[in-house]
Amino acid sequence: MAAGGRRRRPLRYQSLAALVEDSQWPFLFLVSDFSYGTDEYDGEGNEEQKGPPEGSETMPYIDESPTMSPQLSARSQGGGDGVSPTPPEGLAPGVEAGKGLEMRKLVLSGFLASEEIYINQLEALLLPMKPLKATATTSQPVLTIQQIETIFYKIQDIYEIHKEFYDNLCPKVQQWDSQVTMGHLFQKLASQLGVYKAFVDNYKVALETAEKCSQSNNQFQKISEELKVKGPKDSKDSHTSVTMEALLYKPIDRVTRSTLVLHDLLKHTPVDHPDYPLLQDALRISQNFLSSINEDIDPRRTAVTTPKGETRQLVKDGFLVEVSESSRKLRHVFLFTDVLLCAKLKKASAGKHQQYDCKWYIPLADLVFPSPEESEASPQVHPFPDHELEDMKMKISALKSEIQKEKANKGQSRAIERLKKKMFENEFLLLLNSPTIPFRIHNRNGKSYLFLLSSDYERSEWREAIQKLQKKDLQAFVLSSVELQVLTGSCFKLRTVHNIPVTSNKDDDESPGLYGFLHVIVHSAKGFKQSANLYCTLEVDSFGYFVSKAKTRVFRDTAEPKWDEEFEIELEGSQSLRILCYEKCYDKTKVNKDNNEIVDKIMGKGQIQLDPQTVETKNWHTDVIEMNGIKVEFSMKFTSRDMSLKRTPSKKQTGVFGVKISVVTKRERSKVPYIVRQCVEEVEKRGIEEVGIYRISGVATDIQALKAVFDANNKDILLMLSDMDINAIAGTLKLYFRELPEPLLTDRLYPAFMEGIALSDPAAKENCMMHLLRSLPDPNLITFLFLLEHLKRVAEKEPINKMSLHNLATVFGPTLLRPSEVESKAHITSAADIWSHDVMAQVQVLLYYLQHPPISFAELKRNTLYFSTDV
Repeated sequence: MAAGGRRRRPLRYQSLAALVEDSQWPFLFLVSDFSYGTDEYDGEGNEEQKGPPEGSETMPYIDESPTMSPQLSARSQGGGDGVSPTPPEGLAPGVEAGKGLEMRKLVLSGFLASEEIYINQLEALLLPMKPLKATATTSQPVLTIQQIETIFYKIQDIYEIHKEFYDNLCPKVQQWDSQVTMGHLFQKLASQLGVYKAFVDNYKVALETAEKCSQSNNQFQKISEELKVKGPKDSKDSHTSVTMEALLYKPIDRVTRSTLVLHDLLKHTPVDHPDYPLLQDALRISQNFLSSINEDIDPRRTAVTTPKGETRQLVKDGFLVEVSESSRKLRHVFLFTDVLLCAKLKKASAGKHQQYDCKWYIPLADLVFPSPEESEASPQVHPFPDHELEDMKMKISALKSEIQKEKANKGQSRAIERLKKKMFENEFLLLLNSPTIPFRIHNRNGKSYLFLLSSDYERSEWREAIQKLQKKDLQAFVLSSVELQVLTGSCFKLRTVHNIPVTSNKDDDESPGLYGFLHVIVHSAKGFKQSANLYCTLEVDSFGYFVSKAKTRVFRDTAEPKWDEEFEIELEGSQSLRILCYEKCYDKTKVNKDNNEIVDKIMGKGQIQLDPQTVETKNWHTDVIEMNGIKVEFSMKFTSRDMSLKRTPSKKQTGVFGVKISVVTKRERSKVPYIVRQCVEEVEKRGIEEVGIYRISGVATDIQALKAVFDANNKDILLMLSDMDINAIAGTLKLYFRELPEPLLTDRLYPAFMEGIALSDPAAKENCMMHLLRSLPDPNLITFLFLLEHLKRVAEKEPINKMSLHNLATVFGPTLLRPSEVESKAHITSAADIWSHDVMAQVQVLLYYLQHPPISFAELKRNTLYFSTDV
C-alpha cells in the first residue's frame, strides 16, 4: 500500500527496467508526482481509493493518462491543476543527484523507444504516398494529387524532424555519462512545432478526405485499413497492421508525449546542469503551443484498457431513441471495438460529476441484425400525432423569434434563459417523438433491442460501423459487474457527442442554417458493378434531425442510371444535404415487421454541407457525391424564403398559372378550374394511397412540363396525366395555388382570417370563420370547398399514406393563404421570423376547416349573417 493510504494501480511489470524495455509504455509511469488535472487522481498520479478494499477483486486498469488525449492542461498558476514549467528548486525531495541523473537516462531510454515506434508509424503512413502519387497522373488514378496532399499534409516534414532528432539523441543515450547534454535537441524540436500547428489545422479535413476516398475507392480502402508498421529493433513482432485513421492521430498524440517527457527530464535534472535552462525553454514553448491548439484538436480520450491489457477503442457514439417497455427513451449509445453499450446519463448530485448508467450491452461477437423475415413484430409504440409534432415546430420557431427579439432589445438574461429552457423542452420532445425508422439489433444469447431513427442514412451508418468491426476476429465475453462499472464510467470522458442535437444547444455565433427552397437536379450515377433497379432519395436536416424530402423514379435494369430529375425542397434552418442511392426490392417477402415496409438495399450514401456562399447564387452549382465507389452527379441552387414568398402575376393572361381564378373560371365557363379538377381526379384515382402524397416533392421538370401543357390547353393533357408520376401531378396542383397572383382566400380577407383563428370562444370563432368563407368570391369559395373535401378524403387513408389532416394543412395552409404583398412584413427581420409568425396561423386556419363538419356552398349562402358584411 502506498503512503497516505492510497493504492497503486495494478501494473504488469516486476521492475522499472522491464517497464522501460516495453516499448508500448514509454516514460509515462516514471512520473511520481505529476498532476493529471482530473478529479480521480491525486497529485502523485495515484488513483484515489474509491474501489473495493484490499483483498477484493482487482479493478481493471484504465489508461487515464494524458497520452490518450492531445489536450494537456497548461494552467500553471495557483495550484497543482497543471504542469508548471519550473519544478521545485534542485531535485524532487528525497532524490539524490546521482539517482536523478540515472532517472534521466531511464526517462530518455523510454522516450527513445517510443520515438522509434513513432518514426516507424510515420514511415508506414508515408509508404503508400509515393505509389499513390505515381498513379495520380495516369488514366486510372486511385486518388487525385489534391486528395493525396490533403491526407498526407506535413507528414513528410514531421518525419524528417523526428528522424533527425532520433539520430542525434540515440548515440547520446547509448554512450551515457553524467556530462551528456541533449537540451539543445529538445529545444530545436520545440522550435519546429509550427509544422504540427499546420498539421493540426488540416487534421479534420485530412480525416474526412481519407474517409470519403475509402468509401469511393475500394483499392484505397484496402490500403488504408491495413498499413504495416515495423516493430522495434529488438521486438519479436516484425510488423503490425494499423489503420490510416489511427496513424493520422499519432502526431497529435505525440505533442503531448514530448511535453510530458520534458517535464520528467526537468524534474530529474540538477538546476546547475547545462541542460536545465534549455529544457525549461523547450517546455515553455511546448506548453504554450499546446495551449494554443487545445481548441483546434479533438480533446477526447479515445480508449479504455481492458483487464487483459488490450485497448478498447471508442469508435462511434450518439443519441438514439430506444423503444423500451412500449415507450420511447433517449439513450446515449457507445460503439467500442468489441462491444455496443447503451447508456442513460444520470442526474448529477450537487458537487459530483455526471455519470452514465448502463442499460444493457452486447459483445459484437454476439450481435446480429435480424433479417426482415426473422425479425419479430415490434412492441406497440403509439406514434406521436403529426399535428402535435407540427405544433412543437411552430412553438420552437416562435420561441426562437422571441429570444432574438429579447437579445436585440438587450432584454434580461433571466428572461432569455427562461425562453431557452422552454425551447429546449419542446426540441427535446420533438427529437424523442419524431423518429419512425426501425433499427433492430439482436443478442444471439438473449433479447432484441429496437431503436427508432429519423434517417435511413443514420441507420446505415450504425450498421456499417458495427459490421466493419465484426470483420475482425472477435471473441464473446461477459463483463463482470466491476468491469462493466469501469467501462460505463469511462463513457463520460470518451464521448464525442456531448449535447443532444437541438438548436438550443448551439452557440449564438453558429450558423442558423438556410430558410427557403433548395432546387436540386439529380443527374446520373456511375460506378455500379452490375445492372439493378436504382433510385435516389434526398434528406435535409431540420430541427436537429434529418428528414427524407424527395425521391427519384426507379431506373430499371441499368448500371448507369440517368434520372435528370429536379426537385424543390423546403429548408427550415437546414445545413446539410444527404443523397442515398438504393436498389429497389420487389420481393414482398422482404418486409420489415417493425413498420411493414419492403426493405430496399442502400448501395451508397453521401453528405455535403449547404454552404450559403456556394448555394445562394442565381446560377446552378454542379457537384459530385462519391459513395462506396459510386459517383452521383447533381446540381443545386437556393431561393431564400423572402424571394420564394412573392406571388408573381403572369404577363400572359391566356394560360392558367399566375392568372386570377375568376378569369380562368369565366374563360372555361366552369365553377372550378379544369387544372384543379383534373389533378384531384388523378390523385384520387391512383395516388390516394401513395406514402407522403403532397409532402414528397415531384420531379420539377415533370411539373414544369405539366404546367406548360395546362397553360397551352393542349389536347394531350389527359394522356400525359395518365403517364405522369403521381407526385408530379400533386406538385402541379400545389404550384397552381402557389402561383395565383393573390391567394385563394384573398389578400383582402387575410387579416380577418388571422384575427378569427385567434378567437378563444368556440361559438364566436365558428361564426367568424363561416362568415369569412361566405365573404369569398364565388369561384374562390367553390374551389376551396372542392379542395377541402378532396384533402379530407386523402386524410381518410392516413394509415396507408401517412398524411394526416394536420400534415395536409401544413402543406397547403401557406399556399392557400400567404398574402401576395410580403413587403407589408417589413418589421420582421429574418426568414425564420416570417415562417414562425405567418405559417403557424395559416396552418391553423386550414386545419380548422379540415376538421369542421362538411360545409356546402348552398348552405353557406342560405345562412343568415350574424354581423356586418364589412370585413
